[in-house]
Formats: sequence, C-alpha cells, structure tokens
Amino acid sequence: MTLLNTFFCGERFIMAKEKEVKTNAMRILDKLKISYTAHTYECDEFIDGKHIADTLGQSYDSCFKTLVTVGKSKQYYVFALPVDKELDMKKCAKAVGEKSLEMVHVKDINAVTGYIRGGCTPIGMKKQYRTVIHETAKDFDRVIVSGGKLGLQLELAPDDLAKACSGEFADIITE
Repeated sequence: MTLLNTFFCGERFIMAKEKEVKTNAMRILDKLKISYTAHTYECDEFIDGKHIADTLGQSYDSCFKTLVTVGKSKQYYVFALPVDKELDMKKCAKAVGEKSLEMVHVKDINAVTGYIRGGCTPIGMKKQYRTVIHETAKDFDRVIVSGGKLGLQLELAPDDLAKACSGEFADIITE
C-alpha cells in the first residue's frame, strides 16, 4: 500500500509516493495472505488499551491486549485478552501446563518479544511463544490487537489471529 502526498511547488502540485512502513506483524499477515485493517492514532508514549479502544471508538470486549508471562520452567507464554479484563493466573497456568506463572517485568518486554510496551502484539515476536487468546474473541467477526508499534492497531478475524500466532483459545480471565 502506498500513500500519496501532495506538495505545492511554484505554480503546480507535485504528487509524491510515500511507502507505508510495515511492522513485523503486518509483514507476517501479508505473507500468510490474511486480511486486516490497520488503525492508527497519535501516540508518543504508552497508553493503556482502554484509552486506545476509546480513541478508536471500539468496544473493550473486541480490543485485546497482549501480556507476556514466564513459567516455573522458565518458558515464556503470551496471552491476549480484552483490554478491560485481568488474567486469572491459575487458569493461564493450567491452559499451558505450568504449575504457576508470573508476569514478565516491563523492562524485559523488549528483550523477550522484540516489541516495546504498548506495541506488543502476539504476532511476530522474536520467538514463537505458546499463545493463548481468550475464548470470547470467537464471539466477534473481527478483533483488534496492537500492530507492533505505538500508534498502530490491527483488526482481523479471531481465527486469523490464532493462525498468525499459532494461538489457541481458552478461558484465561478472572470472573
């Protein structure tokens, strides 16, 4: 996809093509031929998922945040859940076959995933970690996840999200 910018030069307008910068997540979706819609918003620093959903005029239930955990085995696990919900760590541990899990510290997110806080998406991390998407994603035709950088969200079908990140669906949130 290319963007056209119009510049005024003297007495005439000049059209210049500007190539859209793709994130790793977008390149993976393109390679898999998965249809998605990119949503952009102004953002210079981390803002929470509820604020982003409000900015985009989207329901909290269909906008998913990405959280990264580590198990007693030292294996990393990725969880995608609605932005206004919290992980039930016991349900999460059971879903991935661990005795217990803990959240990865914010300072370690980039080293583990390749993404920064607020731009972390289950698609296209440095390594393919086991990924669990909350089962309510299947209630929607399309869900929204981070696009791999601040200011970018991707909207796609839940099954396509699962395909792109080798994810599975389970109940992982607190009641």
